[in-house]
Amino acid sequence: MTIRTILVDDEKLAIQGLQLRLEPFEDVEIIDTCQNGREAIRAIKTQKPDLVFLDIQMPGFDGFSVVQGVMEIDPPLFVFVTAFQEHAIRAFEANAVNYLMKPVDEDKLADTIERVRQRLAEKKSTEEAEKLKSVLSEVAPEAAENLAGEDPEAASRFEKLINVKDRGQIFRVEVGTIEHIEAAGDYMCIYTGDNSLILRETMKDLERRLDPRKFQRVHRSTIVNLDQVRQVKPHTNGECFLVLESGAEVKVSRSYRDVVARFVH
Repeated sequence: MTIRTILVDDEKLAIQGLQLRLEPFEDVEIIDTCQNGREAIRAIKTQKPDLVFLDIQMPGFDGFSVVQGVMEIDPPLFVFVTAFQEHAIRAFEANAVNYLMKPVDEDKLADTIERVRQRLAEKKSTEEAEKLKSVLSEVAPEAAENLAGEDPEAASRFEKLINVKDRGQIFRVEVGTIEHIEAAGDYMCIYTGDNSLILRETMKDLERRLDPRKFQRVHRSTIVNLDQVRQVKPHTNGECFLVLESGAEVKVSRSYRDVVARFVH
């Protein structure tokens, strides 16, 4: 699958540098470049790219304004490129695939392109499922109702292995062995029974990769593998602790008490 891509930056040298770094990725096709936000909005609406590398700080319409300006259409995936670390949180709030600091690091760019491929594959499979439901609703309504009651992607869309680059090595972690995950700034701390690893990813992105039937948020910054829960310990103010297989305890905040309900009913 070709990833139709637009590059947006008010600096020509920055665009040229990114073009050079993207050349090794044979599935990335640069269909246009833009040097301001107005050009970018027009190009995105007319050419409908799969991916946009978007500079944040530009005169006039900044990168966030561009995203806002194309929300009426089916928007592409965005990767924000910035020289300013403080923009990172807003970038993820805008649901960007990733953000890259200037000058762009080649390893981080490769990781970003892999995320893009995964997102596009998930989007395509979802669209195909919706098309199937639409056709079935016309020619076989009963089959469509049965299909609507199930998730046709449940067995395959969520990952069973996660690659974690930590301390210069790549670890392949079986998802079923993960006890819980905690957010620490721009990083996720992944805890298994006997190990902990650091993954550079947002909580929101990681949640998309995990089966929600097993992995649930129990705190603003914590995800728990429900299969690893062995005990529920009530606490004050409506909060409680989950005791995990390893003996570790994780607090459940009041906002996520519904998660605990499945253990006590």
